[in-house]
Amino acid sequence: MASSLLTSDTAAIRPRDARHASTPLTLAQRFEAVRAQTERLCAPLDIEDYVVSSMADVSPTKWHLAHTSWFFETFILGPHAPGYASPNPRYAYLFNSYYVQAGERHCRAKRGLVTRPTVREVFEYRAHVNEAMRDLLQRVGGDPQHPAHALIELGLHHEQQHQELLVTDIKHVFWMNPLRPVYRERPLEPAREAAELKWRTFAGGVHRIGHEGEGFAFDNEGPAHREFLEDFALASRLVTNGEYLEFMRDGGYERSELWLSPGLAIVQDRGWEAPFYWERHGNGWTEFTLAGTRPVALDEPVCHVSYYEADAFARWAKRRLPTEAEWEVAASGAPIRGTFVESERFHPAPASPTSGENALSQLYGDVWQWTQSAYVGYPGFKADTGAIGEYNGKWMADQWVLRGASCATPESHARLTYRNFFPSDARWQFMGIRLADHA
Repeated sequence: MASSLLTSDTAAIRPRDARHASTPLTLAQRFEAVRAQTERLCAPLDIEDYVVSSMADVSPTKWHLAHTSWFFETFILGPHAPGYASPNPRYAYLFNSYYVQAGERHCRAKRGLVTRPTVREVFEYRAHVNEAMRDLLQRVGGDPQHPAHALIELGLHHEQQHQELLVTDIKHVFWMNPLRPVYRERPLEPAREAAELKWRTFAGGVHRIGHEGEGFAFDNEGPAHREFLEDFALASRLVTNGEYLEFMRDGGYERSELWLSPGLAIVQDRGWEAPFYWERHGNGWTEFTLAGTRPVALDEPVCHVSYYEADAFARWAKRRLPTEAEWEVAASGAPIRGTFVESERFHPAPASPTSGENALSQLYGDVWQWTQSAYVGYPGFKADTGAIGEYNGKWMADQWVLRGASCATPESHARLTYRNFFPSDARWQFMGIRLADHA
């Protein structure tokens, strides 16, 4: 098993959320925890699993391990660790992703064709970068004014993004395998009624949206600005599989009046008739999960649906999707808790029967929630200069914002102002639906 490749100095460190720790973790401790968690997510895999790319959007696990190391090497060690040398200068070509200003890149769709460096060599590369980063972190200490400090913070959150991608990508890899392998066993749960869906209303007016103050945020989360909202209402929980099945049984995928025009064309061209990872089984449906193929659980949140499907369902339900500003106003002050990757469930969980009585449930974790907001820069947004400025800004076209987090997201990576974004037809991420309405 590839877990034997874990380096002895990181394997014993468990990631912790500093918000839940009696003593907040130092930057160096967080570095160790995040790097160890990436490798821990690889523990259920065999060597052969590391090298496969099952579609253009899916990168091999080996590539994720190397790319996150390349990020620290290129943007932090190169400028701030004099004398640092890469174990192989050609890694800069292989493991760059989309940073045009950082140099030439290997074709994304061909990442799964690269057998060398080997998985072992990639782990050795990570160990090499880790050792150099430890030396640099000793010099940085806890000084937030050190020029490398903010970049290290960015590198840690960047790696947490790739932890989520690693999980969702390996799910697609296993799905494409006719054997439908199991990543992590999980016992079957008894069927139960979904928690009652209720509505919570919120006052409109002028609200301040976006990140401000202390704490890490990506550049696309700011600047904080004012937005005017009408009174609105949000559903107390996420849409369930059972509710989505009602949409399907009512001809949801065949009713043209429910669909945006390009969405209907995609449904017809690709033969969509259910969420991704669902398959007909007799008179019912099964769902492929990282614990294997299971009967669709009616009380679980529906996931792996595109923006088009989320929008069509909302129209069918005579509701709508929330705007990202509405979601943020509604979630303001709510605790960041839910089903995150640390639970090792790797699948969304049902809302508890009593959740949502006086507050919104499932705001974080389980599934990313589609909004009807296009992914564009906030008023006054300016991307950073240089290659780092390509991180978010250049994707502000033809994408939609999702809020919250998913069951593959690290808990310490979730926050109120986080703006995830994907194109309208994306489905392989853990994406779901929360309904909104006018108050």
